[in-house]
Amino acid sequence: MEKKYDFGLVGLGVMGRNFILNVGDNGFSAFGNDLDIDKVNALIEEGGDTEKINASTDAKVFVSALSSPRKIMLLVPAGKVVDRVIESLLPLLDADDIIIDGGNSFFTDTDRREAYLAEKGIHFFGAGVSGGAKGARLGPSIMPGGNREAYQHVKPIFEAVSAKYKGEPCVAYLGPKSAGNYVKMVHNGIEYGLMQLTSELYDLLKKGGNFNNDELHQTYAEWNEGRLQSFLVEITSEILEQDDDLGEGRLVDKILDKAKQKGTGKWTSQNAMDLGIPVPSIDIAVSMREISALKEERIQADRLYERPQVAKMDKEQLKDLAEKALYFSFIVTYGQGLHQLADASKEYGYELDIAEIAKIWRAGCIIRAGLLADITEAFKAQPDLPNLLLSPTFVTKVQAAVDAARELVAYAAKNGIPVPGLSNSLTYFDAYTSARLPLNMIQAQRDYFGSHTYERIDREGVFHTDWEE
Repeated sequence: MEKKYDFGLVGLGVMGRNFILNVGDNGFSAFGNDLDIDKVNALIEEGGDTEKINASTDAKVFVSALSSPRKIMLLVPAGKVVDRVIESLLPLLDADDIIIDGGNSFFTDTDRREAYLAEKGIHFFGAGVSGGAKGARLGPSIMPGGNREAYQHVKPIFEAVSAKYKGEPCVAYLGPKSAGNYVKMVHNGIEYGLMQLTSELYDLLKKGGNFNNDELHQTYAEWNEGRLQSFLVEITSEILEQDDDLGEGRLVDKILDKAKQKGTGKWTSQNAMDLGIPVPSIDIAVSMREISALKEERIQADRLYERPQVAKMDKEQLKDLAEKALYFSFIVTYGQGLHQLADASKEYGYELDIAEIAKIWRAGCIIRAGLLADITEAFKAQPDLPNLLLSPTFVTKVQAAVDAARELVAYAAKNGIPVPGLSNSLTYFDAYTSARLPLNMIQAQRDYFGSHTYERIDREGVFHTDWEE
């Protein structure tokens, strides 16, 4: 009898090759497919045993090699490529076969594809995969959404290959339709926010305290041993220690200050706006990448305007304030993203369990952090918690750190050091925790020029005033 493989994967780039090798390492046989013969041969060579890992450029050979129901994962660029691959596979599939999109597809595309394939008897999953190339090889965080019953066929493989946190797999069925892709999108939005914040505090320490790269490396390494323990703080420490292999000094100082983006942070911001959920720490992180792209204009503007002379701060004092401010703003950023997830769950019928999402982010993914263990417990205790800032556990944590954020935002503003992520986090906090905001004036203005009406605080109903009389 011809050998049948447990799992199939289309797209043998770095992510795909690493993921399929991970499947092979964890007791399952896997068959790969790619149009590039060199990638196919590279996988076969690295896989070693073709009984465990094999591949072909031929889609028919690929599909016929898989056991039923076929479980086929796509790790190809988001967009039209996904649709083209699906169309190429469709004639070769049987009812109840499963296609899993492991890329960063926009969630409405996943809903469209799922409905289209359901009509043909094929199950379709959007599964976010976080952890980069290394995570794909050694254990990513996986965020699948789709048909609950069909997921049972995929579950043993995903649980085996995923990252583990204290023995627990960092994967869980998240909900129907595009729940998985949506959660991954917001994960990436949070990622944008956290990256912006870690870079801002790096800048503050350099400019405000004259920290050199060795001191910065040591500072981030120390923070990673404490309550700021996280993948991004850890790699920031390592980046600061990396020597330039093409010249003298540290590599970080030679890297151009223009950050690229693939769009998932922007999608998070756009959709949050559609839902009416404020995520300013994420919004500004997207905007800062766009500002960074204006390099030539920034150079020109730098010559036109005088900047304040930076008043240096005591190193130990600055370091203490920076740790507290970063902790505060991390909490606020996670809080904004999770607030968006909770609201989207109601809007789109995802039935998301926020505690479960925080739980599968604790290892494997880019935003993994010690803080997520506390977040998991907060949402376990209060599953309907609207916002992390309302958790009794986090009230204490935030209250102890917010004054440091205030001091650093004021210091940065006075000294011309841009900290938009930190200041947006603080402004969001102050607005969210204010029982009364000046939006009564905006309502009056809207009624004045557009007769848009307003509500009152002292009686029921909707009112309009003829202001010009």
